[in-house]
Amino acid sequence: MTRRVLLIDDHTLFREGLQELLKRHGIDTVGAVGDGETGIDLARDLMPDVILLDMRMPAMNGLEVLRRLRQAGLKMPIVMLTTSTEEQDLVECLRNGAQGYLLKEMEPGDLVDALEAILQGKTVVAPDLAQLLVRVVQGKSSSANEPSPFDELTPREGEILALLAEGQSNKVIARNLGISDGTVKLHVKAIL
Repeated sequence: MTRRVLLIDDHTLFREGLQELLKRHGIDTVGAVGDGETGIDLARDLMPDVILLDMRMPAMNGLEVLRRLRQAGLKMPIVMLTTSTEEQDLVECLRNGAQGYLLKEMEPGDLVDALEAILQGKTVVAPDLAQLLVRVVQGKSSSANEPSPFDELTPREGEILALLAEGQSNKVIARNLGISDGTVKLHVKAIL
């Protein structure tokens, strides 16, 4: 099945290279734009299967684009594709509805695999950032004075989020915790 992707990234060279990479893997780029406003309009018009969104853009950053897409009621997976390894960026993107937080330096095959996992309903965080996410979930965040959105998670939700951050699938988590796959999905939904 052909996947339809919208790219929103202000770097033309990166956009064109990514389009070529996706094409080689049978993924159709329905739009590739360099600014958030145009990206929001295209997302509404084209209704892609997934949106790849840069974090650092002039005028309107990726987080603001993400918020506006969600406020517009768009439900398709949105994946942050960025160079930012900042804890605050990762947390804010996940809190605002991103289903993925991937680093631009990742291997092409890993990016395609992550996109497929996201299209299957999984939330994927770059493996390099999994430890950072686990630290945040366990309350050892660098901004420990500020309330964390993770403080509201139940112990079970925190446990499941930590396992997701390690890259485990819902089925593996269910098997390891002795609960059903459906229960894991409910917990993931509550976490998001």
